[in-house]
Amino acid sequence: MASHHPSDAALGAGAAHDVGLLPGQVEAHGIDVIPDAERTGTARGLFALWVAPNVNYLSFVVGGVLVLIGLSLAQAIAAVVVGCLFSIATGIVAVTGPVSGTPSQVATRAMYGVRGNRVAIAVNGWFVSVCYIALNWLTASVIGFALTERLGLGSSAPVQVAVVLVIASATTAISVYGQGLIMRLYGPLSAGLTLVFLLVSGYLVAKADLSYAPPVALHGADLWLTWVAGVTLIAATPLSYTISSDFARYLPRDTSPVAVATWTALGNAVPGVVLLTVGVLAATVTDLSDPEAGLAGIVPGWLVTLFLVAIIVGILANNALTTYSSGLALQAVGLPFSRVVSVIVTALVGVAMTLYALFVFDFLDTVSSSLVLLVSLVGPIMAIYVTDILIRRNAYDGAELSDSTPGSRYWYTGGVNLAGAIACLVSFAAALMCASTEAFTGPIARSLGGLDLSVPVGMIGAAVLYAGLTRLFYGRTPR
Repeated sequence: MASHHPSDAALGAGAAHDVGLLPGQVEAHGIDVIPDAERTGTARGLFALWVAPNVNYLSFVVGGVLVLIGLSLAQAIAAVVVGCLFSIATGIVAVTGPVSGTPSQVATRAMYGVRGNRVAIAVNGWFVSVCYIALNWLTASVIGFALTERLGLGSSAPVQVAVVLVIASATTAISVYGQGLIMRLYGPLSAGLTLVFLLVSGYLVAKADLSYAPPVALHGADLWLTWVAGVTLIAATPLSYTISSDFARYLPRDTSPVAVATWTALGNAVPGVVLLTVGVLAATVTDLSDPEAGLAGIVPGWLVTLFLVAIIVGILANNALTTYSSGLALQAVGLPFSRVVSVIVTALVGVAMTLYALFVFDFLDTVSSSLVLLVSLVGPIMAIYVTDILIRRNAYDGAELSDSTPGSRYWYTGGVNLAGAIACLVSFAAALMCASTEAFTGPIARSLGGLDLSVPVGMIGAAVLYAGLTRLFYGRTPR
């Protein structure tokens, strides 16, 4: 067995007796292996953890988009169900957490090698995440401005800065305190957010036009093009959650992988199916792109105010998980920061981007358009992760994964797993040629009349390539 690399231990340094699971204490661990003695809880707790960030207003909006692009109610709901099935992948990648005691950012060394993983994590694990953090904070802040207007506080520049800082500070505090606070806080958060969203959903569904039919019915190729685009839009969220093992690594080593995968997947899929479906139905009577205006006349004023608060809290819950994992990503890249410092650095970059976009130049519109394209490419990353789990039968040793020296089992060729690197790059290129977004349309998608096949092509291609190249380079059993 390879020796544990001291730098990884230092990055997660903390008192050995501090389990990092008490809500009043800052989590001591970073990307180091969680000792067996400090692992508690059950897989069922993952359900509430994932419900909180997935009970969000974006689901209403995306559900409405399915109707606006021309799908019938039945077609839109079918797209919702199929898109949410990609949550199964989110559940599967969570199983590496309990067996290895490491976060996803370390487990993926098995797929890309020590050095290759640093590049992958720097781009997908940190940079893309911090862009999402800034976009989410900007969205929450805009809703916060509407809330301060309703409360009579106005929305002057000082008020706007204060709103951004309050939202960012609350998010960062949760991420800094870490696993203990998250596991205890997200249960009540899930219950509270679910209650508010279901109350609003009741009013929306009651007003919905169940006999709605699109002005022009789609048929043949046009129907498939539109429906696949809808599925891709929904699948983007679960496919982006390659970080799910970050929150499962504190579970006992012998926790059932099936239970871990099931509860994680359900925590993502259940609120998604419900809220996306409500969005589909609501789009038959109102435009929800603006929550305040869209709900006027349908939902009581007091509930609109409460709903605006719930939207902000939901975004905060989502961003707290992303900021937490982004802190681990900075450590996995090799920067000599503690987990707390990594989280704070990530938050400061996110705040700077948010304020710059708010007061100087809204470059986040460009970033958002680019991320839509990047989201269509996250499928290969998820596919490689799932394939590796299946090939290895979830056999991951945390100590070996934490060894980042040239003698590491996962050093491969010059620090790069050629199978993972080639499969990732080739499938990225193939997905790019099949992508059809506002920012870019690939040649294959253009030849198919705009049909976006980036997700199936990218995922299937990545899985097949990775499995084949792994066997070619490293034999039947990976290193």
